[in-house]
Amino acid sequence: MTTFAPDSLALNRKLPLWYQVSQSLRASILGRSPGAPLRLPTEERLAEHYGVSVLTMRQALKELENEGLISRHRRRGTFIEPSARSGSPVRLLGSVDAIVAQQSGEETVLLGHGTGPVPGELAEYFPDLTEAVAYRRLRRDRETGEPTNWAENLVRPELAGRIDLEDLERWPMTKVLRDAVGVRISRITDTVQARLADPETAELLQVPLLSPILHYTGVTYDESGRVVDVARIHYRGDRFSFSVTVDAD
Repeated sequence: MTTFAPDSLALNRKLPLWYQVSQSLRASILGRSPGAPLRLPTEERLAEHYGVSVLTMRQALKELENEGLISRHRRRGTFIEPSARSGSPVRLLGSVDAIVAQQSGEETVLLGHGTGPVPGELAEYFPDLTEAVAYRRLRRDRETGEPTNWAENLVRPELAGRIDLEDLERWPMTKVLRDAVGVRISRITDTVQARLADPETAELLQVPLLSPILHYTGVTYDESGRVVDVARIHYRGDRFSFSVTVDAD
């Protein structure tokens, strides 16, 4: 029987391995293409794929099982739940794959893209640029078709020229930049604010004007410390949750 093929992962030794593996596999599951196999490889094969021990792999799978993304059956194997959705909050411990997982699992429609002046409020992130390429996308729940959020990404022109628009309909920008364009991402700085829906957001998300929304700003840096992408995402207040776990050590 054909098994599901998860994405690869570059491990960060500063974070718990089981957590990185669970978030990478979570992103692969939520971002899978229609018709992808639901059966996962064995624990041993997954452990080999990620370069971790079977015990670590087992802990990662337990995390996903607790979320309801997978089910495990003795002698039959481990399977992706067909109804797996991204409704559960992601515990953000500093992993890029956690950001990818948070943004995966929904149907994405490209609203448009083009080059234009860097907005004044974002000029501090692109001090060497006067223009950048903006991508606007609307995300919908795969099952209901209901809009959940819309996003605008501002990307450096030299990187935008290497982005395949079809990839943006499958993957979050973070994953496209890292895995398709080859940007070596060093960190992402997140800010979440409560706001009121402006006319454009209210229309796109099908919510009343001035209703509560969550506004997310994510600033992505490469290994040289240069900003490569600024994402501004508008989430329906009733469809998004955000949690952060801080370790004592």
